[in-house]
Amino acid sequence: MRRYVAALVVDSVGGGMLRPFLVLYGVTVLGLGVGEAGVALSAGLLIGLAVLPLVGRWIDRGARSAVVAATLFVRVAGVVVLLAGHGSVAFATASALLGIGGQSFPAAHAAVVAALRQGRERDAALAMARAVRNAGLGAGALLAMIAVAGGGNVLNGLMAITALAFLVAGGLALSTRVTAVESKHDHGTGTPPSMAVLLVANLPFAMCFSVLEVVLPALLVTRMQASAVWPAALFVGNTVLVILFQVPIVKWLSKWARGAAYAASGVVLGLSYLGFWVGEAMGAGAIAVFGVVYTLGEILYTGSGTALAIAATPPAQLGRALVRFQLSTGLGMACAPAALMGLLEVDPALLWGCLTVATLAAALAVSWRPVVRADIGATRM
Repeated sequence: MRRYVAALVVDSVGGGMLRPFLVLYGVTVLGLGVGEAGVALSAGLLIGLAVLPLVGRWIDRGARSAVVAATLFVRVAGVVVLLAGHGSVAFATASALLGIGGQSFPAAHAAVVAALRQGRERDAALAMARAVRNAGLGAGALLAMIAVAGGGNVLNGLMAITALAFLVAGGLALSTRVTAVESKHDHGTGTPPSMAVLLVANLPFAMCFSVLEVVLPALLVTRMQASAVWPAALFVGNTVLVILFQVPIVKWLSKWARGAAYAASGVVLGLSYLGFWVGEAMGAGAIAVFGVVYTLGEILYTGSGTALAIAATPPAQLGRALVRFQLSTGLGMACAPAALMGLLEVDPALLWGCLTVATLAAALAVSWRPVVRADIGATRM
């Protein structure tokens, strides 16, 4: 497990250096337009989603750490293409490779954790991994910002370091040699929702990430005329809170059924959306206060969602279930920017009202629709 955690740290630091400057690299080094770079990145993410069914089948054949390593090696290839290529073709190819690796990683990672830990220990391990990755991404982004602020043409150097980080992380992951193991029964309480209900309900839940990264910056800067420092402060505060409280809160949730925790996250997120609605008239400080409520809802959601999908699935179908859950999350995240910004442009009340109703309805669906497991050794939560 220690080598795998080390792989997560190295990967997240490398990813943190890459993400903030990927578009900038395409524009300043490869000579692309901003719109052209954005289309290439979106296309790469969609290609990544299209590859997920193949990843699920590979996982269901017993592979675990090898799949994680493959997602990292594919990203190495993507960065190498960036460094060696020229123009839009190179950026589009690199975006596709990075999209495949990035979209495949969550399901592959969850499958590794499911093989290493069982029951509520698995939930805690997933939470710890999220905290580690958030810390690594933040550290990588900070290092990259310091390097760029120092002046000079450092983007090629950052890309080379990122490729090396992905390569090392892939080697560490592969060396763990984790394969499928027979899953023990969970000993929680309650009954999980059906996967069909969970996948549909997850769509409005997954939109929550765009609230922090897209909607609130637009609301604060364009409608409330607040300083651009506020969106940055919200993002930093959210990251710090997730790093500090993700693991303790998930351990505390061990007293709850996973379905109940997932539904509770929808209620908390819904309350934060109503708070943002009211907070617009109260000022940026009020938005920041309700941002803490939002972060709690995000922690509850990320701390219970993947764990719920794993626990509600027979071990032989784990790969397919994880990629379906990732597809649901990816689709929700892909639809969110356009849908939420469109509603914001019409009327903030319409945005927050629709988002609140959709999230609360999804929470009710998860809490009210039990599943009857077909396998004899069905795990109760």
